[in-house]
Amino acid sequence: MAANNSKKAVLYAIVVNAIITALKFLAAFATHSAAMMNEAVHSLMDTINQIFLLMGLTRGGRPADQEYAFGHGQKKYMWNLWSAIGLFSIGSGWGLAHAWHVYHKLELVERPASVAFAGIELNPIWVSVVVLLIAFVLEGYVLYIAGSELHARMRKEGGSNIVKYLFSADDPTLVAVVLEDTIAVTGVLLAATGIGLTYITDNPMWDIGFSVVIALMLGLAAFFLGKVNMRFLTDVRDPAAEQAFRDVVSGHHEVEAYHDLRSVIIDENHTVVVAEIEMREEAMMGDLRVRIKRHEQALRQSVPDKRRQQKDLEHYITSRAVVQATLERTEEVIDELEAELRQKCPQVSHLTVEVQGIAEEPV
Repeated sequence: MAANNSKKAVLYAIVVNAIITALKFLAAFATHSAAMMNEAVHSLMDTINQIFLLMGLTRGGRPADQEYAFGHGQKKYMWNLWSAIGLFSIGSGWGLAHAWHVYHKLELVERPASVAFAGIELNPIWVSVVVLLIAFVLEGYVLYIAGSELHARMRKEGGSNIVKYLFSADDPTLVAVVLEDTIAVTGVLLAATGIGLTYITDNPMWDIGFSVVIALMLGLAAFFLGKVNMRFLTDVRDPAAEQAFRDVVSGHHEVEAYHDLRSVIIDENHTVVVAEIEMREEAMMGDLRVRIKRHEQALRQSVPDKRRQQKDLEHYITSRAVVQATLERTEEVIDELEAELRQKCPQVSHLTVEVQGIAEEPV
């Protein structure tokens, strides 16, 4: 369900940003605005980036196979990392280069007094206002959808600080969409401010200055998203799953102690937990006696009459019954631990428990 909601947010973002990109480029070429051009580049990078995010969701959702034992989930983070560092860095560099170029060619740039549209002469400021207003409404709508999903997940996980949650959320795809659309809405406001001040003061440096701020925002987005995705590509632990395992073990009357508890997040829906446990002697023994007797009876009944008089048969039956009963109960304990852990933490897809034996003395 979480992946489907993330994909929905990404699809909305792709469609909206593709429309906005076309409108901004048309307005930038018509008005010769540096801020509008950097906003167009910004929206273009957003669109391509979100296509990358969609590819990551699609490829990362494939199940486990012979080559990928725990599924393809980490491909999602790799695609996100490439898009964040690559596209946003390119967008930032392109925007800064364009602002630099416009600044050095300022005296050569002729700003149009009017823009012809459908036979009507329009003031360039109104072209920019209409395009930015459309962009603000559409990008605000996408931000509302993605932000609502992120807020719902935060509340479900008991969080209250949205900024703090952005740094710790397990779904970097949704984080990327929210961050991109937040920056997109902010970029529209910055572009509008730069274009408006240029129109009021007749000083194009406002337009250039705010275009630089927009480009720098893209660079910061690349850094932040790169950091978020790198966290999941470096075998990060899952503290919630580990704490849940501790709670489950402490409440199980047949487990005396645990050791070497570790976890690794494969993706937001798959965590692997590994631990060693020691069984509690007094809790195991009572149930084992009953199990051993049951297995002994079953083994004796399965032996043909002609073999029941063999000298070592009784010793074999007793030894095998002990082994079977012990293994049977040990497997049940591990299954119980796994079931309880998954109930507390549904993202735990694999639990590997090594039984060290029976504890020598209570801890």
